[in-house]
Amino acid sequence: MSGKKPQVELYSYGIYSSWDRSSRELPKLKEITTNIPVIPDVEFGYVLKIKGAKGKILEYQIFHPPFEDEDGNVAPPFTGEVLINSNDWEFYLGDTVWEPYNNKAGEWIIITRLQNKEIARKKFVLFLP
Repeated sequence: MSGKKPQVELYSYGIYSSWDRSSRELPKLKEITTNIPVIPDVEFGYVLKIKGAKGKILEYQIFHPPFEDEDGNVAPPFTGEVLINSNDWEFYLGDTVWEPYNNKAGEWIIITRLQNKEIARKKFVLFLP
């Protein structure tokens, strides 16, 4: 077993083209920014490039302004895990907005961890144009 530490690069961040989650293709960067207009179908987030971590689990959290879920409860942060399936891996993590738009404005913080260590964090400020 190699003692080499995985290499992580926050490759890009900002506004991206619409993402087809069923595709292997990552969305295309449209604009590098952390200020995101709350408009229909805006896609924002970041791309990580990770080398030497095949088989490890990547964990993420997306903190967002308080808004209610379908049941009327304040929605918790979005969380998840992804298996890194190659030693030279690219990963897009982001979100989009949905109606009602006015409660999506505010700070969104996206955090990624690998082996319980934070490897990426980006704060986006979503604003109503």
